[in-house]
Amino acid sequence: QVQLVESGGGLVQAGESLRLSCAASGRTFSSYTMAWFRQAPGKEREFVAGIRLSGGRTYYADSVKGRFTISRDNAKNTMYLQMNSLKPEDTAVYYCAASSYYYTEYPRNYGNWGQGTQVTVSS
Repeated sequence: QVQLVESGGGLVQAGESLRLSCAASGRTFSSYTMAWFRQAPGKEREFVAGIRLSGGRTYYADSVKGRFTISRDNAKNTMYLQMNSLKPEDTAVYYCAASSYYYTEYPRNYGNWGQGTQVTVSS
């Protein structure tokens, strides 16, 4: 199994930036894609950004394209989500996840999840 631990969430004002980290450990060989999801109160979990572990191809939800950047530090086995120009609607619990699919935006296709980290953006 793959163990994932998120960190970096917090309280920020609109327009500010935040960087989330996801440290991976354990059996990572079965993972093909890693991604960030978020879930706001009363809403379903939604895809934010994904990255192919082989090749580094990235994918973004339209709502964050141009503002968020997903990346990976292979030496540290850590994935990041750089969030710039944050908006109140970005407020949610952000989750790191790993999947055996080459690309997917559906939560049900991710078998490994972190505990989540809260991101709150005030107006």
